[in-house]
Amino acid sequence: MTPLSPEKFKSPPKKYHPKGLAILYEDRDILVVNKASGLLTVSNDKVRENTAYYLLNTYVRKGNQKSRNRVFIVHRLDRDTSGVIVFAKNEKAKHYLQEEWQGFAKKYYAVVHGKLPEKEGVITSYLAENRAYKIYSVDDPEKGKLARTGYKVLKESEKYSLLEIDLLTGRKNQIRVHLSEKGCPVAGDKKYGKNEKGIKRLTLHAASITILHPYTKEKMTFKLKLPAYFKSVVNS
Repeated sequence: MTPLSPEKFKSPPKKYHPKGLAILYEDRDILVVNKASGLLTVSNDKVRENTAYYLLNTYVRKGNQKSRNRVFIVHRLDRDTSGVIVFAKNEKAKHYLQEEWQGFAKKYYAVVHGKLPEKEGVITSYLAENRAYKIYSVDDPEKGKLARTGYKVLKESEKYSLLEIDLLTGRKNQIRVHLSEKGCPVAGDKKYGKNEKGIKRLTLHAASITILHPYTKEKMTFKLKLPAYFKSVVNS
């Protein structure tokens, strides 16, 4: 099936467009969105319907629950992380994207507490999860999964640093854990950082993803700007 350009592909009417999700690109194989901070990617025990997955399924079905149209999960973002997410619209596209996912380039922006001694580098560790679902680094490769996070300091202030991050592996909570263990937790991170007043949200943003289209194999990059709120935190 040949993917259609945004001009040719007819998306559902505006009334079906989901709240908290801005559609960046859509064709017959993929759906790329900008997820707002605070919105789950998929459901959990407490939240069933207010998720990116549920809202996008409703969107592609145009409100008709009997429609066979659906989206497929390729990857996830933490609830409080904003930014680019790619969904597949058929199983073939899903399998291709997941098989190739580790080789695709993913960049993030983060505002962290303090200043990193080295202004550019790669953080490497093996990540494990405890019974409280909290991730932490271990020395034994057999007890954890390899995680690599590249970073570059873009700006520093007295209290905060703005980082550009290359996600070299995609482990759960990887960026947040690595930066916290470096002594520079992501601002607004209540799980791995400081429970501070005045920070309105987790300052972690999936800024860009470069993929190969599952059908055409064309290289496609989806980019978002640095959230204005991140600038205000660094300058505060």
